[in-house]
Amino acid sequence: MKNAQINVPWLVRIKAGALRRLGLYLSRCCLAPVALFHSEGLLQPILDVARQSLADHGIAAVLLHEVKEASIEEAVRLLGALPSSCKALIGVGGGKALDVAKYTAYLAGLPYFAVPTSLSNDGFCSPQASLTLEGKRQSLPTGLPEAVVVDLAVCQRAPRTLWHSGVGDLCSKFTAVSDWKLAFHRRGVPVNDLAALMSDASVFQFMANPVSDEQGMRLLATALMLNGVAMEIAGSSRPASGSEHLISHALDMSGARQRLHGLQTGTAAYLVSSVQSGSHHQRIGDLFAQTGFWESVRKEPFSKEEWRIAVEQAPSMKEEFYTILSERDVWPEFATMIAHDPALVGCFE
Repeated sequence: MKNAQINVPWLVRIKAGALRRLGLYLSRCCLAPVALFHSEGLLQPILDVARQSLADHGIAAVLLHEVKEASIEEAVRLLGALPSSCKALIGVGGGKALDVAKYTAYLAGLPYFAVPTSLSNDGFCSPQASLTLEGKRQSLPTGLPEAVVVDLAVCQRAPRTLWHSGVGDLCSKFTAVSDWKLAFHRRGVPVNDLAALMSDASVFQFMANPVSDEQGMRLLATALMLNGVAMEIAGSSRPASGSEHLISHALDMSGARQRLHGLQTGTAAYLVSSVQSGSHHQRIGDLFAQTGFWESVRKEPFSKEEWRIAVEQAPSMKEEFYTILSERDVWPEFATMIAHDPALVGCFE
């Protein structure tokens, strides 16, 4: 299946100090004035640096908004509040602010600059926004951001749990691509080989230096960004989302205790990879051991009962979305792993 038009970021800056140059990047593109949306509770020094950078380069912020609710209603309301003079939207912070800014920019037909302050998942450069409508979470098409600005120094100061979440979400690409190929063999679902290759390769790229130093952060940021590009190339979420994401969605929808998205998808990927063919299970296990991923999971263990329900419900999250979960009930195998796998000790209660 061919995607008629591929739109990818035309400006990418992944380096320490990038936030201080935000205004420069906008001025070079002749994008002024702008609206800036930021996360609720964003550290004031981070917001101050962004605003000062805009001011230093003569970029007026005609709307400054703190995002408290990641909903479609909020995005529509902000669309109505955008001054007609606005030339671009900037999202600074975590997932909620970035998704609201991305979707508002999409509705307004304006360029969008993604400025994540942590690397907890691939959402900062995905062609979708995860927003709620009347309390129910939905994934809405948006296209990719026109620009991605990642300040590695800022991301290094974020809580380590957020980095672990990004590692978990990245590893879920292994199981996603395996599910995609399974769907091809069982249902004839087209596979875009380039997108699948990019998704797999992004994980191997990070595995070259799986630490949270500046170089490791650069590799993780690049890998997560390339997964967003892979989704755009494929015209679907298949390169980055499979049965592990269905389980995570089921957890979110069931009222289970909420955990970081990447901790959910990463743990699910570890379990799912054990019932898929291939060697990804060992790779994921080794990487989680190297990075200390399980340390963050053990801080707030998952509920085994909530996961049992989520695994049972996961195939119905997207009934047309064929995965390993479509073939058989895998919970008995998962339950055995949870009970006996040394890596999972303390991760479930």
